[in-house]
Amino acid sequence: MTDEVTDTTYRVTADELRSFIERIERLEAEKKDIAEQQKEVMAEAKGRGYDTKVMRKVIALRKRDKDDIAEEEAILEMYKEALGMQ
Repeated sequence: MTDEVTDTTYRVTADELRSFIERIERLEAEKKDIAEQQKEVMAEAKGRGYDTKVMRKVIALRKRDKDDIAEEEAILEMYKEALGMQ
């Protein structure tokens, strides 16, 4: 009976593990599809004359806290002034 219980437990664990792996694989495929769609949008924007490098910076800035951005910009201005770049 002990072998039967161990086999059943292993089978359930293996099924659960397989389920997790398959879910992760599906998510990876979805992530790849989304990345491809993002590249297509950027290519379209570039084709319409937008600077995609700047667009990426704007997207990154929109994710950040406004206070963090203001602090970074103040420090950048201070450094530029110190180097005579104003």
